[in-house]
Amino acid sequence: MATRRGMMSHMEGRPSEPTEQEPDYRFTLANERTFLAWIRTALALIAGGVAVVQLVPSFGVPGVRHGLGLLLTAGGGLLAVLAVRRWQRVQAAMRQGAVLPPSRMPMILGGAILVVTVLVLIVLLASPSAGR
Repeated sequence: MATRRGMMSHMEGRPSEPTEQEPDYRFTLANERTFLAWIRTALALIAGGVAVVQLVPSFGVPGVRHGLGLLLTAGGGLLAVLAVRRWQRVQAAMRQGAVLPPSRMPMILGGAILVVTVLVLIVLLASPSAGR
């Protein structure tokens, strides 16, 4: 008889260890596809950071281009780490038959992109070349 974490074992009267079993391969593959989508997003942020530094002309405000490139690249690296952590947590929950953990990653990523967009718009509108 499979028991869940925190449930009492019939024979011993103490909490039993959570049972683990391999989830249906379709769920494992779906979890992997989600992980790969987050990794693609992380790689796009890193590539965007490199592109901003290497290909975009100066904004007219010293250091903004490099700061934006650094922000995008660091954000991509952080997202890659969070994607691995999320994949592991979901996989563990599926093996234990537990509820899947909630994710704040979409909201955090959306908010971060909004902040970067607003900052870039402010810099573009405030730069001396904006009147051209």
